[in-house]
Amino acid sequence: MGLLSRLGRSLMDGMVDSMMQRMLTEPYPENVFAMVPILNKVHVMNVVETGMRAAQGKPLSRPLGSPIVLSDWNKILINPVHLCRMPTPDDVTIDTSVVIGPRARRPLKLDIPILITGMSYGGALSLQVKLALARGASMAGTAANTGEAPLLPEERQEARWLIGQYNRGGWLNEDDDLAQLDAIEIQLGQGAQAAAPQTTPEWMIGPDYREAYRLRPGQDARIRTRLPGVDSPRDFIRLVERLRKTHGVPVGLKICATHHLEQELDIALQAGIDYFVVDGAEGGTHGGATILQDDLGLPTLHALARTVRYLEQAGAKDDVSIIASGGLVTPGHFLKALALGADAVYIGTIALLATLHTQMLKAAPVEPAVQVALYTGRYSEDFDVDQGAQSLANFLRSCVREMELAVYALGKTAFRQLERSDLCSVDPEIARMCGIDYAAFPPDRQPFGPDGARAAGNGVAARRPGAGAGADGVPVGSAAGPDQDHHR
Repeated sequence: MGLLSRLGRSLMDGMVDSMMQRMLTEPYPENVFAMVPILNKVHVMNVVETGMRAAQGKPLSRPLGSPIVLSDWNKILINPVHLCRMPTPDDVTIDTSVVIGPRARRPLKLDIPILITGMSYGGALSLQVKLALARGASMAGTAANTGEAPLLPEERQEARWLIGQYNRGGWLNEDDDLAQLDAIEIQLGQGAQAAAPQTTPEWMIGPDYREAYRLRPGQDARIRTRLPGVDSPRDFIRLVERLRKTHGVPVGLKICATHHLEQELDIALQAGIDYFVVDGAEGGTHGGATILQDDLGLPTLHALARTVRYLEQAGAKDDVSIIASGGLVTPGHFLKALALGADAVYIGTIALLATLHTQMLKAAPVEPAVQVALYTGRYSEDFDVDQGAQSLANFLRSCVREMELAVYALGKTAFRQLERSDLCSVDPEIARMCGIDYAAFPPDRQPFGPDGARAAGNGVAARRPGAGAGADGVPVGSAAGPDQDHHR
């Protein structure tokens, strides 16, 4: 054994020496090291995707969204309290509930503000995974979403609360189906795909899929760029008015977050929407062209800040609920989005990963985890609905419990009491954009006003009225008293 070990080491040493000799002496065109600067320049992902394009000659369909994340949630911090406002006593129960669409005849009332976003049956997920998402959401006290798909009786039965998408495929746009929903979400686009057309070819459509979508034999499933019958803003306004009057549940709008956000919101407010889904470019998808995922739309953080600011300036913030969506994956992300002005958050990719949990091992390492979840996945039949639902419910409960701990430390008693003053940022540009404090200055000497404009007077705001300073320089009188209720 010792002889074989020495022989192996001698061979390895010779190979490494030869490789190092080549790398340190040969010119780049002949050097195996030449690939390293190439990969540094174009990134290994682009090399692989270039190979896919060269082999296939058609747009790539990448699952679960863009790897580019421009929303820097880690540079936003939560501000605990100790004396200026007392922490909440630990025997107090934190109110985690949320109301979506308070103006609707039948508002959507949920136990927690973390909702499952739209992920469609057939075009994306298997029926088993859809049922697990609906059941797990119900167990945790929140809503599931149909995605761009028909209303499935099985999903409706599993979901305590179900949001249905009035979609560009036309599959959930009939009043008989809409009447069974707890909220109607008009889907004009999404962060990972905007309003680009999508087609599921007929060869990928099984009999159950074809029956649910009411497709003819040989017919593709197509999602068009526009809603059927909506070819102008006026058409959209009439649609919202009709849906609100006919069904009484909250009617919302989902779009890809865009630089034209305020113009889109203006039309949405004219229509009388009950809630708005701001879906950032970091959102996921079952599979979309890389250019749509990587290069279209605004980051979620930027879009959320602009949405909140616009609705506040329009005097509509208390009437129109905001659901933040796209790349939110941790309890900290969720809590920060609520403090910035969102009423609730949608989760997709991270919810799917939680639902798969250890079941993704049924595909790994030979196949990617999505092969367990997709309708066309090789391991979709192996998915266990009961286990998936329990895993999702556990994940949601864990996130809510962590968020509650932070709310105790903030001295608040309800998630809806969170506000921008509960946050600060170590990045001045993020602070200015979001209307929160910059961590380099105390609250009474901020360089930006509440609207993000630079404050007057040497770039530092004057002290707030009534605020003095103690002997140690700490502002006194600028914070709310320990028993004051804090509402957005």
